[in-house]
Amino acid sequence: MLDCAIVGMGNWGRKLVDSVQGRNGAGLRFVAGSTGTIEKARPYAAEKGITLHEGYEAVLADPRVQAVVLATPHAQHADQVVAAARAGKHVFVEKPFTLSRESAEAAVAACRAAGVVLALGHNRRFLPAVAKMKAMLEDGRLGTLLHVEGQFSGPGGFAYKPGAWRADRAESPLGGMGGMGIHMVDMIINLAGRFRDVRVVSHARVLPTIDDTTAMLATLESGATVSFATLAAAPRLWRVALYGTDGWAELHGHERLTFRPRDGEDQVTDFPPTDIERAELEAFAAAVAGGLAYPLPLEEAVHGVSVFETMIWAASSGSVCRVA
Repeated sequence: MLDCAIVGMGNWGRKLVDSVQGRNGAGLRFVAGSTGTIEKARPYAAEKGITLHEGYEAVLADPRVQAVVLATPHAQHADQVVAAARAGKHVFVEKPFTLSRESAEAAVAACRAAGVVLALGHNRRFLPAVAKMKAMLEDGRLGTLLHVEGQFSGPGGFAYKPGAWRADRAESPLGGMGGMGIHMVDMIINLAGRFRDVRVVSHARVLPTIDDTTAMLATLESGATVSFATLAAAPRLWRVALYGTDGWAELHGHERLTFRPRDGEDQVTDFPPTDIERAELEAFAAAVAGGLAYPLPLEEAVHGVSVFETMIWAASSGSVCRVA
């Protein structure tokens, strides 16, 4: 059993804890934690059997803690990952991994030097429908990939109040990219490979805090094109589609996958719901225990940050920017 600390006990940190705490077979449990609003967290921590520490340093000094799960503001991730590695703790970090390619590479290097597992929380990689889409592309059913479309939007931006960390443009550059869109960037990398260049338009039409509309047109290293949008002030939508010479496949939501061959009718598959938070944490615990490697290569994690960073440059310059 992997004994973990949850760092950051807001809504998402609690969702991660709830996905595994007290469940047989999860392979990990939360024994400690820290958060910026510790008094608010005391009742929840007591309910879950979590010992609260006054700060991150105290978490890392706790000899019971073998791993940390970071659900903290984006800009804190890089330093927190490095500190955990130096303390010999395995690390599961929420997205975005970091906010710059340089800091992502430094975090990876620190974990490799310390011999600890580093896992990134792109939970949609654990959807059975995504595995099916990837297989369809790899086995040739779609033919040559021509284009990828993606959208991940939601109304969360309406709740961002001035002074809240997510309402800070330094923490949420390009609006919904940090909370939602970065998941779709990772999904495109997972399904179709690395990005070559990006063009981005991002602005606020209705929100007083962050950009509510961010759109990207990109080229992958394969030559396939990408169109993608993340809206922080619209009804929730998750959609990714692959368009090839022999067919297209579209995942609408997490469970409904539609395939259309060049000659034939739509084939619709409905997958059962999957607890993707539990799945990613179980995969992290298994990797720490010496099982299968966590199914998000660190090179792809760094590349996702590089795409995000390049999107910021592209939006500010209004030009096509090459991804490092």
